[in-house]
Amino acid sequence: MCGNQSGENLATGTLQVDDERVRITRYDFTPGAETGWHRHEYPYAVVPLLDGTLRIVDKAGEKLVPLSAGVSYSRPADIEHNVFNAGPGPMAFVEIEMKG
Repeated sequence: MCGNQSGENLATGTLQVDDERVRITRYDFTPGAETGWHRHEYPYAVVPLLDGTLRIVDKAGEKLVPLSAGVSYSRPADIEHNVFNAGPGPMAFVEIEMKG
């Protein structure tokens, strides 16, 4: 993921696996932290590690998305958006991008 233009309060991405099949990254957000605008090259799944609320901004607008620890979701490739921690506490998830 790429950072925002100001470079302030960005989520921390920790690459766990990057091979020919998948890229797995853990993202940790402080309250209000964001990923910065980015586009997904591959279809991906997200596994929340903590309960929380994300604010997702894309070309269609923005929405609040409540997440529950362990309740996963998936999205197709070529999604461009910015993701914010909209909750009062820390947020973390594991993102699994499927390369093939």
